[in-house]
Amino acid sequence: MNPNQNPDFIKNFGPRERMEYDVLIVGAGPAGLSAAIRLKQLSKKNQKELSVCVIEKGSEPGAHILSGAVFDPITLNELLPNWRHLEAPIYTPVTEDRFLFLTKNMALKTPNFILPNCLKNKGNYIVSLANFVRWLAKQAEELDVEIFSGFTAAEIIYENNTSVIGVATGNQGIDANGEANKDFQMGVEIVAKYTFFAEGARGHLGKELINKFNLNSKSDPQIYSIGLKELWEVNSQKYKQGLVVHTAGWPLENNTYGGSFLYNLENNQIAIGYVIGLSYQNPFLSPFDEFQRFKTHPYIKAFLEGGKRIAYGARAITNGGLQALPKLIFPGGALIGCNAGFLNSSRIKGSHTAMKSGILAADAAFEAILSNRKRDKLHSFVKNFESSWLYKELYISRNFKPLMNKGLLVGTFFFGIDQILFRGKAIWTFHEKKSDHSRLKAISNYKPISYPKPDGIITFDKLSSVFISNTNHKENQPSHLLIKNPDIMIKQNLKIYGGPETRYCPAGVYEYLNLNGEYKLQINSQNCVHCKTCDIKDPNQNIIWVPPVGGDGPNYPNM
Repeated sequence: MNPNQNPDFIKNFGPRERMEYDVLIVGAGPAGLSAAIRLKQLSKKNQKELSVCVIEKGSEPGAHILSGAVFDPITLNELLPNWRHLEAPIYTPVTEDRFLFLTKNMALKTPNFILPNCLKNKGNYIVSLANFVRWLAKQAEELDVEIFSGFTAAEIIYENNTSVIGVATGNQGIDANGEANKDFQMGVEIVAKYTFFAEGARGHLGKELINKFNLNSKSDPQIYSIGLKELWEVNSQKYKQGLVVHTAGWPLENNTYGGSFLYNLENNQIAIGYVIGLSYQNPFLSPFDEFQRFKTHPYIKAFLEGGKRIAYGARAITNGGLQALPKLIFPGGALIGCNAGFLNSSRIKGSHTAMKSGILAADAAFEAILSNRKRDKLHSFVKNFESSWLYKELYISRNFKPLMNKGLLVGTFFFGIDQILFRGKAIWTFHEKKSDHSRLKAISNYKPISYPKPDGIITFDKLSSVFISNTNHKENQPSHLLIKNPDIMIKQNLKIYGGPETRYCPAGVYEYLNLNGEYKLQINSQNCVHCKTCDIKDPNQNIIWVPPVGGDGPNYPNM
């Protein structure tokens, strides 16, 4: 059986070793590590022994972390109020906000006094989220949290098919045909009284849990964006440490959601990126190429000229907001962070919200364990969330994404009314009815988009970009990009939609080869930066992303 063609490919290599903990956390990001730290703090405060395990598919905490990022320290002040003394890598307070509407050659600055509060960043910091997560992992380990990096959570373990008891890590040393080689190592089962899933946006196990327990039965379809980011070292006179620039408009059409960020960090570094909603309809649109074209705008180019690009990455972003949150709990555990969808799109921030969700889940699990409970539903997590500042923040911004999907001009106008006149507390709530993949239209409705060729100075191609993402996958392993029905890729994806995966993938993973007049899809899985856009945007939901061997993928420095 070919693992490339069967998403249910699991081969039995015999019994697995089992490890037991009080709480297991899948994913060492802001949400997972905050939950782990909180649990250990409660353990110490109440003199109650508690074992906490975090498993992380990246080579180290932070290796797969990518964000802008402007950071709101509200949750960090709750979790580790002495973070300055602990030398958190938070160095650059925001000194100025600029929000611009771009035409092809002009940049129109919005007066700050009419900006809604969600776009004001006084009191926030520009950070490398990857470095912040590395620091957060250090704080967790000093509290005796066990963190296992380079281990994928490949499979959920259920008890009587009704409650989650833990996960199994992936086997290592499996060849492309699913056979064990000389480096074979059996995965292990890690079980716990409660398991938190903090995999980030579109977590593959989170997706399974949502379907199995019907967690999204009363929520809107989750919607996503793709975020692309580069890190530059610059010597431009335009550079100003602490400056935050956001833009909307060109080069995107009015009916496509998206915008940019340009954050001036310390040490003459600029984080520049572009976010495009995956609800777009035009199959010829290439988010990567839109990002590259954006950098040629005279206002933006002036920041980068004479500088050097030093890092690149891409990641899906959960954008649905409060209306798209699934049920957070199921027997034996909870969804936290972006795995559930706690990001506040209107503020372009999700780290503080993810951290808060982890803290709230930890409080609920500790209370349950203290009462000698296990593997039931943590109802107090939901109750505490609904009475928290996190819920209030997401409620105020709930109409942002549904309104912005109506077009830039209309969405901006009505969201401005929603935020400025009603402070986000209007009686109406807008909803999304369609998933991102269902919005893509046939190529017969559009003309191809002509993107300028990269110059290798300001703009670049995909392969040179993947190179500086430090992406690596071990050779001769089963592909982690599974195609349920290969025929659909040619008969529908290519013929009807023009092979959109060759454009929405920001890493050149998908390629159609013309072999004597017949087309074949080639999957260059070694290029994959684990953004999961293909799993989200494929119009037939025929592509499934699963984790490769633990430790594989990008290794983001300072991102």
